[in-house]
Amino acid sequence: MDLVPIGRFSKMTRLSVKALRLYDEKGLLRPAHVDAQSGYRYYGLSQASQAETIRALRSVDMPLDEIALILGSEDQELTRKQLMAHHERLGEQLAARQRMLRYLESLIQREEGMMPYDIEIIETSPQLVAATKVHMSLRRIGRDIGTGFGSLMQALGREQVAPSGPPLIVYHEVIDEETEGDIEICVPVAKDISGDVDVYGRELEGGSMATTVHHGPYDQIAPAYHTLTGWISEHGHEIAGPPREIYLNDPQTVAPEELLTRVEFPICSEPE
Repeated sequence: MDLVPIGRFSKMTRLSVKALRLYDEKGLLRPAHVDAQSGYRYYGLSQASQAETIRALRSVDMPLDEIALILGSEDQELTRKQLMAHHERLGEQLAARQRMLRYLESLIQREEGMMPYDIEIIETSPQLVAATKVHMSLRRIGRDIGTGFGSLMQALGREQVAPSGPPLIVYHEVIDEETEGDIEICVPVAKDISGDVDVYGRELEGGSMATTVHHGPYDQIAPAYHTLTGWISEHGHEIAGPPREIYLNDPQTVAPEELLTRVEFPICSEPE
């Protein structure tokens, strides 16, 4: 076998040395030989085709774990299904970015730079919910929330308990492009559940809420938060707890533009 050092193989394959070391650690592309004394990695020329497959799949943002499944399988049907699933995911991402561009254009064209929202104060009663906590990042928000809701609904199914209202999420921490945090995914229920390690029953606090309804895709909800927090401050109130998002219709049955999300902030009056 003709062997070349990692630096030369990097130039041949247009993969950085750092990437090749990562793919070695992940088991995607092992060196053909590692010198026992120096630790230098050497690759066979025949490995260039596998390197190109990895490079091409990473260029379309396929996750490393999915690439590993493709490379480790000789089942062409499984490979086809993996590629089709990623193709669909890319289509959804493209559609979301197109919606975001239209949204940004609408923001720029508005004099105030913000979507109009009607704010009201409502009084809510404590509510029994089944809940699960999820630690998430903005980058994987859809996957993390989907997994959390899936676990929650499976637990309710095992206990034969039906939801008694629309699902909601309590955002216990600020989550942005740089910061991960905890959210609590909740489903209202009419009776308590026994639960397990991940899913539990609890009473969601009631009280005074400043609230508005966002009409449109979830990824365009930020102005609702800006409007609410500004209104709370201007009208002599203080935020008294983490915000909640209540999902009033089902993204599986309505278009993104028709989604309705109620955003609520618990409030109290500022001391005089």
